[in-house]
Amino acid sequence: MKSISYKTTGTCSKYIDITADDNDIIQSVTIHGGCPGNTLGISQLVVGMKIDDVIARTQGVKCGAKPTSCPDQLSIALKQLKDSPSES
Repeated sequence: MKSISYKTTGTCSKYIDITADDNDIIQSVTIHGGCPGNTLGISQLVVGMKIDDVIARTQGVKCGAKPTSCPDQLSIALKQLKDSPSES
């Protein structure tokens, strides 16, 4: 298993906690802050998906005129998680 607590930038959410297994399958996502219904929905939708699939779907999504969004920040966090070593 591997996990990350990612501090977001440019969004209403403050940070994202993610856990994935050694096969890069997302086990849990908690987005702290942001629009509660949207962030909870995103969190539940991505559980069980492969990290690369979620990155492909969420990378570059914008929130209105902002250059990023909670989904985009999730993709950045997932890239960092993917590159991190597994916990023993």
